[in-house]
Amino acid sequence: MTSIDVHRLTKEYGVRRAVDHLTFSVRAGRVTGFLGPNGAGKSTTLRLVLGLDRPTSGTATIGGRAYTALVEPLRHVGALLDAGAAHGARTGRDHLRVLAASNRIPARRVEAVLDETGLAAAARRRVRMYSLGMRQRLGIAAALLGDPEVVLLDEPSNGLDPEGIVWIRDLLRRLAGEGRTVLVSSHLMNETASFADHLVVLGNGRLLADTPLRDFIDARVQPRVRLRTTTPDALRDVLARHGHDALRHADGHWTVHHARVDDIGPLLSGAGVALLELTAEDGTLEEAYLDLTAAHTEFAAPAREA
Repeated sequence: MTSIDVHRLTKEYGVRRAVDHLTFSVRAGRVTGFLGPNGAGKSTTLRLVLGLDRPTSGTATIGGRAYTALVEPLRHVGALLDAGAAHGARTGRDHLRVLAASNRIPARRVEAVLDETGLAAAARRRVRMYSLGMRQRLGIAAALLGDPEVVLLDEPSNGLDPEGIVWIRDLLRRLAGEGRTVLVSSHLMNETASFADHLVVLGNGRLLADTPLRDFIDARVQPRVRLRTTTPDALRDVLARHGHDALRHADGHWTVHHARVDDIGPLLSGAGVALLELTAEDGTLEEAYLDLTAAHTEFAAPAREA
């Protein structure tokens, strides 16, 4: 099993500290979502992990070794940081062939990843003719080329169509299921919630959270219950007597915040309130993320009055 281990990692650019004594680990066998507002230090951290920049202090290792110490690194670590990094004059196949040759990766892997990423039909086209989504797929193909134990992807869904988004989601889950270490940076909360098991969240270069996805949401978003009834007055009265505030929406359904189905259901049933719907409304990753990072957002538009 290979992990990514970041210990007291710090990076300063002049007087600006982009990463501030950051410590966390990314374990094998799960997809870790890497989140944070713009300017939080995510991209800098990924560059430090991949040896593209030097830390001011602290360490970032993969399997206990610095990336720069790895021999034939594509066999151990696959990464996508910039989908526009491929030379535009090369074909997609030739771009992958150059990478394979530089790391002594068998040529058959080029055809395998072209098939896996859906680019086989476009393999002879020059990269400059690729759409953003196709370049994204090519970058993912390059990351998978060496069949690595560790995969780091920055915004892998960027530019992908709906089919591509479903494909990348399934790919990430499969890679983790095979026991690989998967770290994915993203600003898309709904997408991250669909594939991540664990979260690492940064703000202003510091660690804000390092926790399982479900625990992260449950700790920051109170449970609520959604209701529909044919007797709204009775529903409101019963809930009010037991200290619950019910909010009625324009479409006729009700929301009871800070409540669970196991509490509300027996309460209304015992009072004879007729129910058409009784469901739990789980908190979302977006709600929990915004709650945590509200004070750490460097760039934000001013709020407008309703």
